[in-house]
Amino acid sequence: MINSTVLPNGVRLISQRAEHMHTVSIGIWVANGTRHESTDNNGIAHFIEHLLFKGTKRRTARQISHEIDSMGGILNAFTGHEYVCYYAKVLASFLPRVADLLTDIFLHSNFPADEIERERKVVLQEIKMRDDAPEECIHDRFHQSFWKGHPLGLSVLGSEETISRLSRNDIVTYKQNHYRPEDIIISAAGNVNHAELVTLMEEAFSGISSRGVSAAPAGAVSPPGRGINLMERDLEQSLICLGTRALPQNHPDRYALFLLNTILGGGMSSRLFEEVREKKGLAYSVYSYVIAHADSGSLVVYAGTEQKHCGEVIDIALREMGRLKREAVPADELDSAREQLKGKILMSLESTDSLMTRLARNEIYLQRYQPVEEVLAGFDAVGADDIITLASELFDGSKLNLEVMGKVAGLDVTGDRLVF
Repeated sequence: MINSTVLPNGVRLISQRAEHMHTVSIGIWVANGTRHESTDNNGIAHFIEHLLFKGTKRRTARQISHEIDSMGGILNAFTGHEYVCYYAKVLASFLPRVADLLTDIFLHSNFPADEIERERKVVLQEIKMRDDAPEECIHDRFHQSFWKGHPLGLSVLGSEETISRLSRNDIVTYKQNHYRPEDIIISAAGNVNHAELVTLMEEAFSGISSRGVSAAPAGAVSPPGRGINLMERDLEQSLICLGTRALPQNHPDRYALFLLNTILGGGMSSRLFEEVREKKGLAYSVYSYVIAHADSGSLVVYAGTEQKHCGEVIDIALREMGRLKREAVPADELDSAREQLKGKILMSLESTDSLMTRLARNEIYLQRYQPVEEVLAGFDAVGADDIITLASELFDGSKLNLEVMGKVAGLDVTGDRLVF
């Protein structure tokens, strides 16, 4: 039930029909984000995301909020390093109304000067809120260090300095140059008819064309190498981010990577959770995660612990990463991780939000729809030897980075200690 249409100007429409669902989720995606920014305008993509809800030629900001509420729906947006998404979820009967609302804010926002200044204050408060939340801040700092000198290391929110100096002309020009039809993907999932979706969207989007030349995103670079960064903050815990390079989104070994991450720190039965929390009681929160970009990626371990236990937690993380290089994962543990991932994927198919997102991300990163059966088969094909081979490739130590935040004075985390 997957249908797709490409408009003459390059805008792509993709839908997945699920007649049994009462709702429809629709998203307008722009296939670029923070990665297309520079150090001078960092945060502009996210700032524009905020501003598109602040009024059009036909609707005020208040009218936009009132209209989506009157449908009992959800209207929101998010910005990443490689895309921006504006989406809505409503009962299927409201699709024509929400399509009109969503296209209006996307295509006809007028960026009132007073709204820009008001929303600038909101974004600056969002930056302060992030900086006041240590667990959010340390992940930002880790990736800034890990991808130092490359836009992948830029913060999605930007900085107080960059947000404060962005002018209305900067904002309007950036949107004109980066919201090009060839970069726009409209995805919808749920109780939606594709022909109706095309009818609703074609007239609005067929009139747009590329008004400027979008700067190509910076090419992939390898992380700069090993690094240790310590940040002194008056916290009860020392927060740890320990990470290394991983794989891009479309890499053929991505199934092995997700299984490796699940085994390492992907849940309550993971090795890190068992060793750090259950056996030793050294942390409440400990986990690992993967961030995959179009052409690169990272795998990161996070934990929060008392300063006196910081070195021990780092040692455990390194030891568990090293074990994945040297010891075959037992069959029952690998099967458990496999079923965990497959179960999460299958359960996500019951949500129109997830279906809509999956359609768009498939188009952005794979340039095709990937059937869920293919994904499940990808996990089934991974063996213990594949985990060892991948771990040996990624955990070589050359790109290992450590970020610690908290009471770091006297902390023994020299480079010699960071070995698998």
